[in-house]
Amino acid sequence: MRRQKILVANIEPGRHVAAALQAILESSPVLGVEIQTQSIPEDRLDFLSSRLQTIVSQFSPDLILLVLGSQRQSHLTELVQPIKTVTTAPITVVIDADEPAHLLALLRAGAEDFVIPPLRGIDIIPRVLRLLERERRGEVLLEAIKGKLGLKQMVGESPAFMNAIRKVGLVAKCNVAVLISGETGTGKELCARILHYLSPRAGKPFVPINCGAIPIDLVENELFGHKRGAFTGATGSQKGLIEEAEAGTLFLDEVDCLPTPAQAKLLRFLQEKEYRPLGSSKMRQADVRVIAATNRDVEEAVACGKLREDLYYRLNIMPLTLPALRERRTDIPLLARHFLGKYATEFGKELTDFSPGAMHALLGYEWPGNVRELEHVVQRASVLADHSIIQIGDIVISRSQVSARQASMQQAKAEVVARFEKTYVQGLLLAHKGNITRAAQAAQKNRRVFWQLIRKHCIDVDSFKLTT
Repeated sequence: MRRQKILVANIEPGRHVAAALQAILESSPVLGVEIQTQSIPEDRLDFLSSRLQTIVSQFSPDLILLVLGSQRQSHLTELVQPIKTVTTAPITVVIDADEPAHLLALLRAGAEDFVIPPLRGIDIIPRVLRLLERERRGEVLLEAIKGKLGLKQMVGESPAFMNAIRKVGLVAKCNVAVLISGETGTGKELCARILHYLSPRAGKPFVPINCGAIPIDLVENELFGHKRGAFTGATGSQKGLIEEAEAGTLFLDEVDCLPTPAQAKLLRFLQEKEYRPLGSSKMRQADVRVIAATNRDVEEAVACGKLREDLYYRLNIMPLTLPALRERRTDIPLLARHFLGKYATEFGKELTDFSPGAMHALLGYEWPGNVRELEHVVQRASVLADHSIIQIGDIVISRSQVSARQASMQQAKAEVVARFEKTYVQGLLLAHKGNITRAAQAAQKNRRVFWQLIRKHCIDVDSFKLTT
């Protein structure tokens, strides 16, 4: 097991508290940890917060000892909370506090513990051991979670897939809203779970909600909850999903299916981090990271009025696009064998591989249902197979198996050009708020030709005017 690491972050380099603290830690025969002391000069508060975040991100400590002076007691929240956005490591503050209210504020700001000078080993070492032991147990649990829900399930080596996965690892550490787009079956919820379990919020709840599966008149109740008597039949109070996800992650699948009034209230929550349960007269604060997903073209959803433009910009701080399976066709053999091993174990069967004919059938299909459809096909084949090698007769695909790859080059090219034309025209109409003349000028087309493109692709120009 790796050595655990302690960061001593000294905000007051002119004092000797940090040096005394490091001496106590290094002299302890029971710790056996790596210790790094960083002194940060007095400066503006925003500089201190940013510098602390950078140091913590680079060192990745298991415990942070933050040395503060009395003059920084009023800035506890501004110093501690930014650190909590980049790490799950507990924070113990060493401070000359002379008021119980200051210590209470420190704990409310997110610190796990505090130490008041003069420093003594008998006070500090037990505290450090307790927090490190807790972190060690949490690390073992997190590794188990990663093995079950993490990157091990994200199978693939294609460039399109690897580009998306590299972003997931980086985005997970940042406490920002994420909008995941991709076709049905590409693994958007799995991606959201990975973002959560690889983030500093991993030990808190992950709460998924399918916005398209909730009746319109119940959406606000599901999100925000209600108080007793809020409506007929409300005999008691009920928590909303936002409250259930406190300090964790709320995953909004098919977010474009939310009704407009609910989108407006969700926007306010994202902006202010506050909401009001139905029937309540008080606003509530919440610390929740929001990850949203949609299987639609997001810009088209905005243009058609399905998704509010301001909500889109608020959710789309960090966009992630998962490629369709047909865009990462070289991953089909890897995924198929991954699922084969999974179901061979589950069904207790000796299944080892696919015959060339069976693999050819998998490679020749377009997979409109993406990875989820491939998994179901392999699961079905695993049930039907009566030998160790999956044969072509075991591959049952409910849709037509005629691959678009067998179409002529001319047909395939025409489909690509048509998709580009439609997206391009919609983008210009969105940028010019439905003004056909200005959109045609931007495209360097005369108005008649541009209008023919609009009619060809059945684009509703009025929907773009409604977005103004």
